[in-house]
Amino acid sequence: MNQRGSLLTQPLQPPSAGRVLLYLGLFVLGLAVGVAGSLLQGAWFPGGLLLALAGEAGLCLGGGLATRGRGGSIAPAAGWLIAVILLTASRPEGDFLFGAGGGSYLFLLGGMAVAVICATLGQGWQPGGRDVRLGK
Repeated sequence: MNQRGSLLTQPLQPPSAGRVLLYLGLFVLGLAVGVAGSLLQGAWFPGGLLLALAGEAGLCLGGGLATRGRGGSIAPAAGWLIAVILLTASRPEGDFLFGAGGGSYLFLLGGMAVAVICATLGQGWQPGGRDVRLGK
């Protein structure tokens, strides 16, 4: 049996400074991909839409692989979502970035779906060592 105890009984350790910087960097990259995708999806429809969603998927999956956890997928997805939500708001002058076309809605809903899929596919915590299988 595992001598360390259950995951629920272990005390939580604060993340290291490097890990916090990695998550912050992924968040900022998510912001950048959200802004770039917002501009790109309207410029070259439908290729720009597919490229923008592929960029977000690559960043979220890459973040999950880099951190070996779901947090690496969630950090850029949160940055993407914040950037896109801020860009959908119209300004007092009447200017806006997103039109009311189907491409904009596909970008918004497709991007949210990509973020959820990538966070779901992210690697969770897996125990290691000889005691991984029960009964051995």
